[in-house]
Amino acid sequence: MSLKNIKTKIQSVRKTSTVTRAMEAVSAVKMRKSQERALTARPYARAALRMLGSVMGSFNAENHPLTRERKEGKVAILLITSDKGLAGSLNSSVLRKTEQFIVEENLLPEELLFICLGRRGHEFALRNGFEVMRHHVNISDGIDEDQFSLITDEVVRLQESGKTREVRIAYTDFRSTFEQEAAVHKILPISLKIMEHIIASITPERGKYSEERQGNGAVAAYTIEPDADEVLAALIPKLTNVAVFHKLLESKASEHSARMVAMKNATDKARDMVKELTRTFNRVRQAAITREVSEITSGIESMR
Repeated sequence: MSLKNIKTKIQSVRKTSTVTRAMEAVSAVKMRKSQERALTARPYARAALRMLGSVMGSFNAENHPLTRERKEGKVAILLITSDKGLAGSLNSSVLRKTEQFIVEENLLPEELLFICLGRRGHEFALRNGFEVMRHHVNISDGIDEDQFSLITDEVVRLQESGKTREVRIAYTDFRSTFEQEAAVHKILPISLKIMEHIIASITPERGKYSEERQGNGAVAAYTIEPDADEVLAALIPKLTNVAVFHKLLESKASEHSARMVAMKNATDKARDMVKELTRTFNRVRQAAITREVSEITSGIESMR
């Protein structure tokens, strides 16, 4: 490799390092905001789901369309991924987890219905020939719960109409800045067991947002007014939105954390590569100087 080629490569790597360092800084700011939002929403989501569990435990709610188990209809998968790459294995982990679920459940493509939040998930569904009912891209990090309800209302309507027999959500569970885990959870039809699982996944094992894990205990009895069906008709869609919205916040926090870590690794790798190329450049240059000095010396000796 010539000196010019090595020097050009060093300059190219340095420019790439500048870009990755800038992306790391941007992702770090977004990560802190997303993490704080996801973590502060955990107590609210926990309380909302427990309230639903208490109400459902007060009387028989098995006949409600959103709690009734059925065998007919499709399986809807709400797939949450990012719009962009450069986030390590974040998206591929969610997609592998989704494929694993489909294989384990022996589901055929005609039995599946996808609602995709994020461009990567939409591309995955189209590439595999799955039916995509709706897809949403460029969802803002600052989207609020009321805006997000437009998405979950579609999911609720599918389950109420009987078009789907169950709804699953595939997302990335945020554990820490350096740890995110892909997961597929059942959302509808909702039950006490599902809510207990969601609450357990929401509650961190340690940190200021963790809480002491207590036994389930007896469910409190409630007097429902004006009517149990009317209360559930308003309550279940609202709390379904809370559960799904929290999964979006978790995915956003995971995305920015994974991207920041990936860009930091890329910056460190570029720095190491520049050092290695600089050493190579110095060796090649020194060899060229030594060769020229040797040629000059040989020429002088031959002229004597």
